[in-house]
Amino acid sequence: MQFANHKLEGMQKHNGMRPQDVVILLKILTYGDKTWTLSEIASSLLLSASEVTVAMERNRIAGLVNPSKNKVNKLALRDFLIYGLRYVFPPQVTSPARGIATAHSAPPINEHITEGREIYVWSYYKGTRRGNAIIPLYDKIPKFIESDPLLYEYLVIVDTLRIGKKREIEIAIKELDNRLGIYADD
Repeated sequence: MQFANHKLEGMQKHNGMRPQDVVILLKILTYGDKTWTLSEIASSLLLSASEVTVAMERNRIAGLVNPSKNKVNKLALRDFLIYGLRYVFPPQVTSPARGIATAHSAPPINEHITEGREIYVWSYYKGTRRGNAIIPLYDKIPKFIESDPLLYEYLVIVDTLRIGKKREIEIAIKELDNRLGIYADD
């Protein structure tokens, strides 16, 4: 077979998404129209600049950012978060712990529902809630999330999409669409 050794010109190998790739895109969304740098993103998410650079290349290959890697493809990200995230990064629930509320146990989702018996948290010693611990999408989230309320809301929405039931997911999709500025109700 001649094709086995043939290299495709200009094609980059995509070794799969990593959880921090999604968190980086959500962080970029929090900037709105303000300019940002890779080093700002890295610093705020407790990553190295090289980790962010590699993640942005994976996001480019996946079509989640434009070719210049300076703008999030909101429609593609929306589709990935709603239809793919729970399969690529399934939620892992561990034993009850003290931590930071997430999923339907935190704003903006808990503002729309009566909290049930199940409370979900990211395990963290500085947390103020007790509930079933969800392993965060990216392990450093509890360390920086208190200083970033917009990113916290995005991550709560994402956790709801990963672990929620039908009604909670519908609420999360509306909240996501409102933040992305697409499909918004007029």
